[in-house]
Amino acid sequence: MSKDHGSSIKNDDTYEALRDKGYSKSKAAAIANAQANDQMSPSEKGGKAQPYEEWTKDELYERAQELDIDGRSDMTKNELISALRSN
Repeated sequence: MSKDHGSSIKNDDTYEALRDKGYSKSKAAAIANAQANDQMSPSEKGGKAQPYEEWTKDELYERAQELDIDGRSDMTKNELISALRSN
């Protein structure tokens, strides 16, 4: 049984599954809430972008720069991935 995340999350099971996969809180909430809405039919996968693991370190750095992530210049590829997913 999943944890109750309050009234702001409409589908707690989906939310927790997406968070376990590394989705940010806001993205997981958006997908879970959209899936709980009968008038919407989203998939779990958002766009067609490759997973961060398939990006080069330079591409990850550029994305981190766009999002103004602190400390990005000293981060490894895995640290950049984690920072981007938690942002």
